[in-house]
Amino acid sequence: MTAGGDWLLRFRCFAIRLGGRTVIVDAGIGPADSPAAAWAPVPGRLPASLTEAGIDPAEVDTVVLTHLHTDHIGWAMSAGKPFFPNARYVMQRTELDAIKEHAAPAGPYAMDPLLAAGQLDAVDGEHRLAPGLRVVHTPGHTPGHQCVLLEDGGDTVVVTGDLFVHAVQVVAPETAYTHEMDPELARTSRVALLRQAREKGATLAVSHLGDPFIKI
Repeated sequence: MTAGGDWLLRFRCFAIRLGGRTVIVDAGIGPADSPAAAWAPVPGRLPASLTEAGIDPAEVDTVVLTHLHTDHIGWAMSAGKPFFPNARYVMQRTELDAIKEHAAPAGPYAMDPLLAAGQLDAVDGEHRLAPGLRVVHTPGHTPGHQCVLLEDGGDTVVVTGDLFVHAVQVVAPETAYTHEMDPELARTSRVALLRQAREKGATLAVSHLGDPFIKI
């Protein structure tokens, strides 16, 4: 919370370097003309953050979009073109179907241009990105919400997207969030993933909570 009692909402993306590959998970709130401008503090800082981390957008080979809410797709595009020009963008097929069904702004902003550019990969359920790196389907927040699991030796990191939106859900995962499309399914996904994370002693990499990494 802020000193004035407001809920301070973070917006985070994550970069993973593994075996010579560079993977970005989520694309933030985006430039000033992104769909998130209707409610979020655009422009976002992802391009500057990549520069600070020494990552050229052209070297990114994979972009995983956990789901297609506007605060997670902003820098998928820039000036009508893929911001990561050489990347494959990975989304769950059920998410793409939901975007079409609900005529969501993510369609014309990101999905349609990525399809036209031939850079969109639709996957079904669990999908291996690289040795030790995979996406898993965690529906509920949206129909095709997905998380990313990184396993290296005995260490596990779970990039959670919006599976956790408030810190209380880490200690009480049954707690629903207003903007879940299917709260019961989201609860099931959250409880199951948190149970697995605890068994592995994993670290959660979270989009919106106060601290970016939470050791379980």
